[in-house]
Amino acid sequence: MATDTGDSTLETVPIASGTVTVCWRPSRQARRISMRIDPRSGHVIITLPRGARRTDGLALLRAHSAWVVAGLSRLPPVAELRHGGRVLLDGAALEIHHAPEARRGVWLEDGRLHVSGEQDFIARRVGAYLRAQAQHLLPARLGIQAGQAGLRPTQVRLRDTKSRWGSCSSDGTIMLCWRLVMAPREVQHYIIAHELAHLRHMNHGPDFWLLVDELTPHRRQAEKWLHTHGASLHRLVPA
Repeated sequence: MATDTGDSTLETVPIASGTVTVCWRPSRQARRISMRIDPRSGHVIITLPRGARRTDGLALLRAHSAWVVAGLSRLPPVAELRHGGRVLLDGAALEIHHAPEARRGVWLEDGRLHVSGEQDFIARRVGAYLRAQAQHLLPARLGIQAGQAGLRPTQVRLRDTKSRWGSCSSDGTIMLCWRLVMAPREVQHYIIAHELAHLRHMNHGPDFWLLVDELTPHRRQAEKWLHTHGASLHRLVPA
């Protein structure tokens, strides 16, 4: 059964080991059929260029079904944002405590994240709280590091990106994924330093990495943490 989601269509497709959810994504720019796994939703994204048929996409899926199954099995479980569940902030695991009679929204107290209101809105309110924390904390921390480094981005934006933790454009705009606010401070420090270094070197050459290492002592530790835990940040809070 297929479900329309704007220009994309979701469909449950049988493969040898069971079923997967395929997101069919038409593209005028794509030159060939491509396939990837969305780490956030767990959907298999199949991009179809103009004129391509779904039967061709299905052939690609079934030819690489073992790769798809292996990739899906490596995804961390989706966190349950409910009473007694846990969510990360600055790398610390906070227990979610539902306080239905309270009138304070969401607040941090005694190492727990308290959420008022109806139970059905816990996930939405926790997500909104974390986004607000990201908007408050990440640009401020970038500003401090930029000042210490003598570097000046033109502006800072937060987005909910799937494949990049940050980017720096040629006009000096730095983008950070808001989900970084859930990572340890050392990881945030490294990603910010990485993007600040691009203000001076718009490449990943030796001079760039020398500058990154000057700007942060956390590079190796952060890279290891992101390799191990990065995917889980996309599964903790719904988009």
